[in-house]
Parts: sequence; structure tokens; C-alpha cells
Amino acid sequence: MINLSAVSHRSTGSFCYALDNDTVVLNLKTDYDVEQVTVVSEDPFHHELYRRKEWEGKPKAMRRLFELEKHIVWTAQIKPKYKRLQYYFIIEAQGERYCVFENKICPESERERISTEFFKFPWINPADVISPPKWVRNTVWYQIFPDRFSRASDFVNSGRFREWGDFSNPGYNDLYGGSLKGIAERLPYIKELGISGIYLTPIFLSNSNHKYNIFDYKTVDPDFGTNKDFKRLVDTAHDLDIRVMIDAVFNHCGTQFFAWKDVCEKGRESKYYDWFFINSDDFNSENYSTADGRFYSFSFWAGMPKLNTNNPEVQDYFSDLCVSWARDYGVDGIRFDVGDEISHAFIRRINSAVKAVNPEIFMLGEIWFDSIGWLNGYEYDSVMNYPFTGAVGDFWHDESMSARDFMHRLNFCRALYPRQVNEVLFSFLDTHDTSRVRETCANDDVLLQKLSILLTMAGSPCIYYGTEIAMRGKRTPYNRSCMPWYEIKSGKHDDFKAKVSALIKMRNGLPQTKQDEMEFVFDENHPRLLTYRKKNVTVYINAGSKPVVITKSGEDVFSNLFADGVLYKDGVLIEERRDE
Repeated sequence: MINLSAVSHRSTGSFCYALDNDTVVLNLKTDYDVEQVTVVSEDPFHHELYRRKEWEGKPKAMRRLFELEKHIVWTAQIKPKYKRLQYYFIIEAQGERYCVFENKICPESERERISTEFFKFPWINPADVISPPKWVRNTVWYQIFPDRFSRASDFVNSGRFREWGDFSNPGYNDLYGGSLKGIAERLPYIKELGISGIYLTPIFLSNSNHKYNIFDYKTVDPDFGTNKDFKRLVDTAHDLDIRVMIDAVFNHCGTQFFAWKDVCEKGRESKYYDWFFINSDDFNSENYSTADGRFYSFSFWAGMPKLNTNNPEVQDYFSDLCVSWARDYGVDGIRFDVGDEISHAFIRRINSAVKAVNPEIFMLGEIWFDSIGWLNGYEYDSVMNYPFTGAVGDFWHDESMSARDFMHRLNFCRALYPRQVNEVLFSFLDTHDTSRVRETCANDDVLLQKLSILLTMAGSPCIYYGTEIAMRGKRTPYNRSCMPWYEIKSGKHDDFKAKVSALIKMRNGLPQTKQDEMEFVFDENHPRLLTYRKKNVTVYINAGSKPVVITKSGEDVFSNLFADGVLYKDGVLIEERRDE
């Protein structure tokens, strides 16, 4: 008996979407008991073209796309001649055949006697095809926390800054003097790693070191430099073929933002009163928490009042701001902090405005979960791929997980979105919001294994500054420590950094690694041996406790701890077969 309750499809999201201007992708989810799936499709008006009473479609066998823990995802691509598509599915197992319609699932023998509703893809409108900027899939990012990355060569300590690298008893408000000019001076280092994009956490006026409570969105914080320094940084990066993405904090502002100051002064009489969510006339108290509900703020912090992004005036203000960033500074990407709490209307407004200035600008949302509702072609181009980060972390945290278990977790991530979104998902192992990934690794080789996965997956991978030298740090502020430039200059980290750079350059040189198509291979004798193929590239990662003998079939592009045909625990081999 087929488990019909496991069968699911909707003619939207990752189940049904236009891959390009000619192709519709259809995906169906079933239990493992289903042996074969057929999609029956045709133009919804096809029967009228031939003066027939009943609509009939053409059958096409679907193939297995993803194997999940409890489900199989089946797929087919169809090129509808007239851009429209009507369809249903036939699922088969053990001699049983069922038809899957929008309104019901029924035995094929009963199809004629009951009312059915077909699935429909109404029309392939080019404007509706999800089309992220193509350059993003070829970009390897490097995230920088400006205060901790690099001081400028002409830095003079005014007394406000701690000694560089001194993290004895660090405070949440400590400043170390990193700047935009300092970043610009280190761009050759970043370029040499193989990086092609930098992502900066907020750089605008604020009284914090992280700058997520912005006072003035139009002025670079003097701690980091000037607006001219910002422009010079972008121009210098572009000269080196490095893209620049900045952080947009539009869910909330700081308490010195002009609109909030006006509201605090005038109350309900302020013309900016509706720019916020204020629920009490005595909202302006000294209480650091807003758990009393007097106004809404980010994570109950009174120092970060929440902006009303439903308000057209708020939308206009920040839309004009983003246009200025794109037009006047030439930024290539905008990352939207707390991207799930700002309104959809707000995101669509900004998308329309900035894409009119630069159609190739990259809009990235910070969302930590399934984000299909924001990835429709009119809002974000991509989101931060936290499900992937969790999948990689759990595999090394739980040694009872097998390579097949990891595949299921990874395929869950891949099944969430259309293929063109998967190709630009912002994937990472750590950020300023998490513990450094090295803290979750038994040794540097495990870190290298995780980086090998990151850099051989579809998406737009990001390296957090210092991960290339295995920097450590569990919680804030330790995960935001100063880049140890003296150690780097001394050569202390040369060996590990060279391996990370080789991985990045391998990815840049092998387009196969950037594609979403992949095939896993399993070894019953080595359940924690990860082996997956992407065309003629094969990745071997031994996360088990026993050495594994690998027979090389060609010249390996990159290897670590690989000798005499044995892949030791914590070893990596990435091999390109030259004969294919």
C-alpha cells in the first residue's frame, strides 16, 4: 500500500518554478515505497485547439532528484510550447497506480468518475523568472568585522583604542582601531587567497564597535574613516576584481537616529511617530529592556528601536539610501540584517529601486531558516544558508552520523529552493554571530575537511576573516578578535593558509565544483567516508576512525594527509580525472 500521506506537491516554490524563459521544473515528494512517477502534462487549452471535449496530456517519466531521510524528491523538466502548462502525476508501486491532482489523490481506475483539479503553471513570464546576478555563483566571499581586521599604516592611537590583539578581559564596547583604509591596504592579501568578494559588517555612524545600532546611515563612522575612504575602498577593490557587499540594518536603528530623536522629543506630535512601533505614551524610559511592550525593538533591546518598514515614508527613505550606495559608491551587494522581520513590501520596494540603477546588484537576506517566501525574484536574490552550516556542524559533532545521513541533511538544504537560488546561496561555516568554526573542530585537519565541503558545494561560499589561519573564539566578543598580522607576517600560519588558498583557487579553476548536480558514493566498510562526484571531480573526506585506502584514477588537484594510497582520519582528497 502506497503511503499517500507522504505525497506532496504545490505549483509554487521549489515544487514548481521556471528555470529559464522556456523551461518549467516540476518536483514531487513521495515516500520511499514509490517505484515510479510519471508527470502527464500539456497546454491547458490543448483540447480546444483540436475541438476535443476532454483534456489529455503527454506522459513523461520523472527521475529521482534528492534522497531525503523520509522522502524521495522526483523531478522533471518540461518546455511548454505555448509557455503554459497543465499537469498531474501518476505514482506507481507494487502494481498500484494512483493519480495525484491538486485537490485529491485517487486510484487511476477511479479518475473518470470523480471531479478533479489539475495543477497549473499559468505562464512563463520572463519578468517572473528568478534570475540572481550570474557573477555571484563564481564569487568566494570574505567577511570582515572592520574594527578587528586591520589598522591603517598611518594609524595614530588617540587613546580610545586598545592595544591591537590584546584580548585580556575584553569588553563588549572595546575598540581596536581597524578601519576602511586598513582594509584597503590588505586587499592584496585577500586577493592572493583567491577571494573575489568582501562583505563588511556595518560601517556607518554608531556608538558601538559592531555598528548594528546605526545613528546616521549616510555617514561612515569616524572610527572607520570617511565617506571618501569608503569610496576609495570600493574603487580599489574593483581594480583588483573584488566585489564589495555592505550590511544594511533596516529592521532597527540606534537611539540617535534623527527620526527616533524627534519622536523622543515630540512624542505623538512628531511627523516620524509612525516610523516606529510605539505602544505607550511613556515609551521613552531608561529601561534597557522593552519586554514591557512600550515599543518594539530588536530582541527587546531598547537601544535598537524597530523601524516600521510598512510605512511608505520609511520605504522611500531607505530605498533612496540604497540607490545612493549603488550609484554613488558602486557597491555590488547589500546584505539585509534581520532580513526576515522587515516587510515584504519594503524589500520589494528596495529591489525595484536598486535594480533600476544596477540590475546586477546582489540582495542578500539574513534569514536562519527555510526562506522560500523571500526568494520569488522580487525580493532577495539569496539568503544566508544556515541549514547548510548546521548540517556540516552536526556531522562532526555526532559521530554516529553516517555519510548517508549527511547526504540526507545536505539534500534537505538543496530541496528547499529552485536550482538557480541554490547556485547563489550564501554558504559559510562561521560568522560574527557564531562561534568560530575552529572551536568545533578537533584539529586543523577537521577544519580543512569542513572547508573542503564548503568550497565544493553549489552556492556563493564565504570565509570569515581569520578562518584561513584557523583563528579561534567561542562567543562574542572572542569570535571577533583582532587579525594577528604579526603572526601572519612571521610565517606562523603559512602552511594552513596555503592549503585554504589552494582550496579556494581549486574552486575558482574547476567550474564543476560550483554546480548543484552531484552523486554520493557509499562504502559500507567506512560509513563516515564522504565521497561525492561532480562530473569528473571526486571529493574524498575521511571523517571516520580508520584509515581508508583510495585508488587514485588520475592526477589529484589537491590533497591533504594523503600518502601511499592511504587517506587517514581527518584527511581530504579532491581529485580531477583528466581523461573526462
